[in-house]
Amino acid sequence: MGRAEERKARQRGGRRAAPRNRPSPPPESETPAAGGTTTVEAPSAAEGATRAERRKAAARTRPGKPGKDGKPAKGRIRRLFTWKKMLGTFLGVCLLGIGAFIALYVMVGIPEGNALAQTQSNVYKYSDGTVLARKGTVNREIVDLSKVPKDVQHTFVAAENKTFYNDNGINLRGMARGLYNTAMGRGTQGGSTITQQYVKNYYLDQNQTVTRKLKELVITLKVDREKSKDYILAGYINTSYYGRGAYGIQAAAQAYYHVDAQDLNVQQGAYLAALLQAPSQYDWAVAGPVGRKLVQERWNYVLNNMVGQGWLDKSKRDAMRFPIPKAPKAASGLEGQKGYLVELANTQLENQLMKQQGITRSEAEALVVDQGWTFTLNIDPKKQARLEAAVKSQLTSKLDGKKRKVDKNVQAGAVSVDPKTGKVLALYGGTSYYDHYTDNATRADYQPASTFKPIILAAALEEQAKTQDGKDINANTIYDGTSGRPVKGSDIAFSPPNEDKADYGDITVQTAMNKSVNSVFAQMGVDVGMKNVMQTADQLGLDTTGLQAVPAMTLGSMGASPLEMAGVYATFDNHGKKVTPTVIASAEKTGRKVDIPNPIGEQVISRTAADQVTSVLTGVVDDGTAKVSVAQNPLRNGQQVAGKTGTSDNNKSAWFTGYTPDLVTSVGLFGEDAKTHNQVPLTGATGLIPGTGRINGGGYPAQIWATYTFGVTKKQKFDLQTDLGAAVQPTVTPSKSATPSQTPSQTPSETPSKSATPSQTPSRTPSQTPTTSPPPTTNEPSLPVETPTGGGDTNNPLDPGNAGQ
Repeated sequence: MGRAEERKARQRGGRRAAPRNRPSPPPESETPAAGGTTTVEAPSAAEGATRAERRKAAARTRPGKPGKDGKPAKGRIRRLFTWKKMLGTFLGVCLLGIGAFIALYVMVGIPEGNALAQTQSNVYKYSDGTVLARKGTVNREIVDLSKVPKDVQHTFVAAENKTFYNDNGINLRGMARGLYNTAMGRGTQGGSTITQQYVKNYYLDQNQTVTRKLKELVITLKVDREKSKDYILAGYINTSYYGRGAYGIQAAAQAYYHVDAQDLNVQQGAYLAALLQAPSQYDWAVAGPVGRKLVQERWNYVLNNMVGQGWLDKSKRDAMRFPIPKAPKAASGLEGQKGYLVELANTQLENQLMKQQGITRSEAEALVVDQGWTFTLNIDPKKQARLEAAVKSQLTSKLDGKKRKVDKNVQAGAVSVDPKTGKVLALYGGTSYYDHYTDNATRADYQPASTFKPIILAAALEEQAKTQDGKDINANTIYDGTSGRPVKGSDIAFSPPNEDKADYGDITVQTAMNKSVNSVFAQMGVDVGMKNVMQTADQLGLDTTGLQAVPAMTLGSMGASPLEMAGVYATFDNHGKKVTPTVIASAEKTGRKVDIPNPIGEQVISRTAADQVTSVLTGVVDDGTAKVSVAQNPLRNGQQVAGKTGTSDNNKSAWFTGYTPDLVTSVGLFGEDAKTHNQVPLTGATGLIPGTGRINGGGYPAQIWATYTFGVTKKQKFDLQTDLGAAVQPTVTPSKSATPSQTPSQTPSETPSKSATPSQTPSRTPSQTPTTSPPPTTNEPSLPVETPTGGGDTNNPLDPGNAGQ
């Protein structure tokens, strides 16, 4: 066969066989070379051999390490991963993906809107199973986009999706990130367009699944193709949830500014647009300092984007001021304390869903509010009724806004917690959810004042801190209690006065806690290190985000709520194991039940530190600022109590947070202007306080606490592992007896060491105090107890002379 025939055979895909009459190639011969070297004669390219045969023959003669089959390994890898095969595989996968998407696009149509159909009532039950409340009325009124001012429309686009008018409805990068995070179980991230959010709100649900996200992608593309941008924007602002039970812009305009949507101005529209990111956190009426700061930043972001898009003149924008929303109005069916309990249950479930699913606050609210959940709360109906009755009998029944303007400004909040389980057993949020929308039990915008002092002591004990002269800090450590004394060792000058500028001289930490001496704890905070103090506060349950670790914090100048303070003191009561108070026992709906985390966490401070704090705080009750209202209360009946009073700067808040071995309750009184809602002094409220009329923590807050607690708690003793503090019985008889009738007087023979125990006995114990109660533990010379600057009867239960900070 000639070369022409050979080419034709290859073109036909065949291989020409060697002619039968052609002799076989001679075998390879080995011929000894000169010097004894053996050479191998490579087979020649026989005449008529195919190119493939010649390539194989050439490959056999190439140098290289052969594989197991005698063939070079590199050649096999190259044959397996050629660029042609890799490119073909990639293109094949792409084609399969495109084909699958086309099939999905064809199969998935635009469904009927189901947002209204999915709205159901939530049911809330007490711990005994009786129904507390049902909530499910949807506050929604659809308005045509033409009724919404154009500038207000632009605020939503500027907030959520600046390219809305020009894009195809999807954010491919954000969508891919969301699909990946969902598939990997990492929750979601922001980045959805307005069209996507509208599709999710109106056509789909909030479940974070890959299937739902793929449907969202397809439906979004179809909606963007088939509907106008105005139609989509109208649907978005009419279906979104704005908080305060408001769905849609019309309901939101009424809820926040008491106007119709058509009457909103651009500033108000920017606030509502900003609100969608986190309705509960950004609601001005209930937001804490951090929430208010964040929503103002978001509001500025919206307006600045409008300027950038050419929708708002910069000079007009510069003249705009943040529009503070109007006071909210409660929804029907949530009278009394019901609304406060419902809102707290919703918030805590939302927090859990956010943590579990990695979703935003807005998405969590959409999953919880009016979505058919059945909540069983930890609230004990008997304790709840008792707490409400205590507030009424000891405070609200004495207020008369017609006689005294200040009486209109008094707000009370309280939370009661089981320290062994973390269950919120009772809560008081205000006179009524209708009358006062803000929950006083969870608001964190007032200073906890001197109720912060035990946290400083806890930090000192936990860090095994020392004074400036190297002495261990404990209950018996001596400090200078001079009012206004400059703090030593601080980079920031700080000289806090004591209440009424009282000077105490050298006193023990125990006595400083009893009498709430500011100068002592300011110095202690610096000795411990304010970073350590703030870290301990955070570990115990206070929100210290964004707070500076400065000496002024020792006076409790940050914000805190009764719920948070109850958690902190419950952790002391629980021997240092973290207690995070929860109102929810269970939350479930059809086909779904949410796992509620254990409110009892890990050991955040040592048992020794926690127990010594408790021991010291028994002195505040038996020989300090809560003596008259709590220790001498006829209902006490021998019950051991630990606690701390607090009165903030300018008397804007007053506190008593106290506990028995089985119950922790924090009570706060807050001065809030009835019209402006600004913080104002409580001084003069009820008209029953002699002298200055100052409302102290040892007055009404402690009285509310005692009336409630001694009616529901069981008589128990603290199980403390410490030999320091007021709860420890003295073992040494003092050499000199006390002489004053009310205040113990004793002089220590030497400076107490860390292991020393108090060694004094009071000259007189109140008749109401049982013989088992621990004696006072001051071991410095007798000093007069604090009295209001205007004087008065020190035994007046409405203003005990020692009811200081």
